[in-house]
Amino acid sequence: MLTLLNLLKDGRFHSGQALGSALGVSRSAVWKQLQQLEAELGLSIHKVRGRGYQLAAPLTLLEPAEVRGAMPSCDWPVLVFDSIDSTNAEALRAIERREAAPFVVLAERQMAGRGRRGRKWVSPFAENIYYSLVLRIDGGMRQLEGLSLVVGLAVMQVLREFGIPGAGLKWPNDVLVGQKKIAGILLELVGDPADVCHVVLGVGINVNMQMSDEVDQQWTSMRLQAGKAFDRNHLVAELCAMLQKYLERHQAGGFPAIQAEWEQNHLWQGRAVSLIAGANQIDGEVLGIDSQGALRLKVSGVEKVFSGGELSLRLRNDS
Repeated sequence: MLTLLNLLKDGRFHSGQALGSALGVSRSAVWKQLQQLEAELGLSIHKVRGRGYQLAAPLTLLEPAEVRGAMPSCDWPVLVFDSIDSTNAEALRAIERREAAPFVVLAERQMAGRGRRGRKWVSPFAENIYYSLVLRIDGGMRQLEGLSLVVGLAVMQVLREFGIPGAGLKWPNDVLVGQKKIAGILLELVGDPADVCHVVLGVGINVNMQMSDEVDQQWTSMRLQAGKAFDRNHLVAELCAMLQKYLERHQAGGFPAIQAEWEQNHLWQGRAVSLIAGANQIDGEVLGIDSQGALRLKVSGVEKVFSGGELSLRLRNDS
């Protein structure tokens, strides 16, 4: 089926006979595979008598060689999957198989993409970036401090370099344009943080997605913001290079070396917010973050500090 997709990805018309000859199957077998492509991958295929079959829009697939060719300064191995439960899940399985870190896992589609707090990450085929970077951490809790915020800052900078100037940060793990989410980060840790552990840096970026009925919050994409499609291979290469740069800064100086830059790009700095922790709600004003990446809030005139993966931050109606 994916061989057929590679024949069609140029967006031109291809006759059933030509496709059948290339695949070594009958025209009726081609028709069945086309129906599978539409049903399983959600692709739209035009069928015109006398001309053949054409994808509604040309398709650029992820290619490890293209990614590596565009990032000569970074030698991380890149694994690409056509369809997978989630890149983070595959990264965790690779750690169990003792794959040597660092390495990157990419997918054209996720069947069970995950966001923070158990949310589903909508993952249509060949439209966005579903990315996981695996790092080995040797006996350094300091290397984990504020790490998800560092990743968010790197993602934001890549979006700006690709022409999305309004991209900014929301504590702890979101990248927004205005009030709309364009990217998210999910970190997962295995092993002993005090000794040897692995951390999976999961990144989802809405790249070329233009519509979805499944997303349960305000969202946008690079294409919706810029009015053009983007080459995801180049975007992945730039993401690797930017992550490498920020991770080296973090390793050299810890999170305090990056703290001020993160605060300067926090869209909700100084805003009135509600912090949701389970059934509890805490109202306050965002003062910033501390040297470990925890949120500093002014609550009833008193500064309080909050951290934890299950917290959710929302703007108050009067902000």
